[in-house]
Amino acid sequence: MRVPRIRRIRFATGGLALATAGALALPAGTAVAATAPVPPAATAAAATGPLVSYVVNTKANHGQVKKAEREITALGGTVVYSYEQIGVIIARSADTRFAAELRQSKTVDSVGASRTKGIVQNDLETATEVAAPAAAPADGTEPLEANQWDLRQIGADQAHRTTLGSRNVVVGVLDSGIDATHEDLAPNVDPALSVSCIDGGKPDTDWKAWQPTTSEHGTHVAGTIAAAKNGKGVVGIAPNVRLAAVKVVDDGGFIYPEYAICGFVWAGQHHFQVTNNSYYVDPWMFNCKADPDQAAISEGVRRAVAFSQRNGVLSVAAAGNANIDLAHKTTDASSPDDTTPASRPIDGSCLSLPVELPGVVVAAATGSNGDKSYYSSYGLNKVTVAAPGGDARYQTPDTPDKNGRILSTVPGNKYAYMQGTSMASPHVAGVLALLASSHPWAGPDELRHLLTSQADEHACPTSVYDPGGTGSYKATCEGGLQNNGFYGAGVVNAAKAVDWWRW
Repeated sequence: MRVPRIRRIRFATGGLALATAGALALPAGTAVAATAPVPPAATAAAATGPLVSYVVNTKANHGQVKKAEREITALGGTVVYSYEQIGVIIARSADTRFAAELRQSKTVDSVGASRTKGIVQNDLETATEVAAPAAAPADGTEPLEANQWDLRQIGADQAHRTTLGSRNVVVGVLDSGIDATHEDLAPNVDPALSVSCIDGGKPDTDWKAWQPTTSEHGTHVAGTIAAAKNGKGVVGIAPNVRLAAVKVVDDGGFIYPEYAICGFVWAGQHHFQVTNNSYYVDPWMFNCKADPDQAAISEGVRRAVAFSQRNGVLSVAAAGNANIDLAHKTTDASSPDDTTPASRPIDGSCLSLPVELPGVVVAAATGSNGDKSYYSSYGLNKVTVAAPGGDARYQTPDTPDKNGRILSTVPGNKYAYMQGTSMASPHVAGVLALLASSHPWAGPDELRHLLTSQADEHACPTSVYDPGGTGSYKATCEGGLQNNGFYGAGVVNAAKAVDWWRW
């Protein structure tokens, strides 16, 4: 989804450049032999259309991948990048019959266009900036910490009395880039582990490539996780862990499948402990098995997430901002979001990526009262835990500014308020970073268990959930105290994460 999306999770300022798929430059692909065999369907004349990217899934071995590359090239396509370790190839073609022809190959498991035509302007909620902070208070808190109601809600201030996190822990922020020059983030961003994935799904480690361009979203997310405790502005939940910027949002605000695949594989290759994913993969809010393109997208992203998990990574994803019951899906009216959305029926076989993939921790949002945020999507056995995401409409905190959104870093040594499950997810990632610091032996499964077992249980509301009383955000919470659709296992608790032996 286009970032900050999650309204869909988008919350940032600025208009974004408009481009079309047909205007995209072809990156250099893998060289292939001119004598590569041509599948039978390739004998027909090509039907030229806009340049489109494809996810091509084959067997995860060198021979099969190279054979598939040759067949892609023989059909007039270009290989952008190959992830042999998971058997996924990112390709491009302007032939409208490319996917149908390649699906005839016995080498290929599935093929899917990763986008429809064109890239549209991003749709972002404006972030509200705050004045530059004064000097740090005498009590040792950060200049703007008094307005961080969210940290106190989950006990992060108590956790910091015990630990600020370990430098051995790395959290990958798969987002729109991180401003590595920000005074609150520079101490913790690790350039050696940072990358951009938006060049067609190829990793680019150049420093400028992974800096933010059109969106503040990734920098805001990063501050919630690990803004340094240095007397400058705000403080993160785990202010001593390292951050890796993994840029998966292009200048149109989109997170296409090839970008996400690149990001998850990168995280696995570099053995991050945690990744934060405050988005859904474009252009489909839900990818349905019955559609060959969407099925191929789901398979490619699934393989990348599974690869990262096998390499020690636990990923957190935002549940979404559409107040959708993910356990009882019926309609998708927002897809495809890169051209013209059309309403379509959906069911449980249609998955939001990466939210509904195995092993992913799903974060729902709460407001300053600790209750479900009006916009937060939900679902029994879909939501893992809940965390502060803000709710400026119905929940007002008792802070100096009375702002119900989440205060964090934005580019240019600035600070701003945003809200969304985009903001809830990094709270969960920050708590997981503290858990990983306190439990260095723990792998993804153990960290997930620690997270859910130490969350503060939160029951469903006793009456119908209908904030505002208009029915616009009405929702039904299913489940009991220990697991329900609004809060999963409960609201995360940073204090318990570091002082686990006391609880």
